[in-house]
Amino acid sequence: MTSSARPGGRTAAVRDAVLSATADLLVEAGLGGIELTAVADRAGVGKSTVYRRWRTVPALVADLLVDMAETSLPRANTGTLRGDLLANAVLVRRTLSDRRQGRLFKAIIAAAACDPQTAQALAGFYTARLAEFAPIVTEGIARGEAPRGTDAAEVIRYISAPLYYQFLTTTRSLTVSDAERAVDAAMAAVTAGVFVRS
Repeated sequence: MTSSARPGGRTAAVRDAVLSATADLLVEAGLGGIELTAVADRAGVGKSTVYRRWRTVPALVADLLVDMAETSLPRANTGTLRGDLLANAVLVRRTLSDRRQGRLFKAIIAAAACDPQTAQALAGFYTARLAEFAPIVTEGIARGEAPRGTDAAEVIRYISAPLYYQFLTTTRSLTVSDAERAVDAAMAAVTAGVFVRS
């Protein structure tokens, strides 16, 4: 999903460099290890630019999450509810398993646990991703693959939850089988009407 308001030219290049530097420093040192001066140095831009545009480290992390939401891959369209849900689950698994992206998500989640602005930005990121993926379920309802009244966002959360839980609480690598199991459990719950709003 892409924002039509994304800046172009030098402004875009500066933002990209600063956000990339922010992500690198988050991976390396966590939220507590980031300073605006270090971000500017890593990005190769003037300190005044970073201070003027972002002002604080949480604002930098918030903008990083906005950028991640805007540039994340769009949802798949396989033509079936299970196929689309599986494509989504595999994408989540691939992102969390990526050496850099996985570490970045862990750092952001840890930062959100102790910083309200980062927590709000992370919630915004997931709201944007839910908006991208919820139509998978809506279209499945229209095709008769899920009961009417099924809460689309809850289905997407239900699939992602076990993948994030394993990612955050164990050292075992996520596998495609983990993604498939999450989808199978979600499909069984969908068919049983578990997600139908009363």
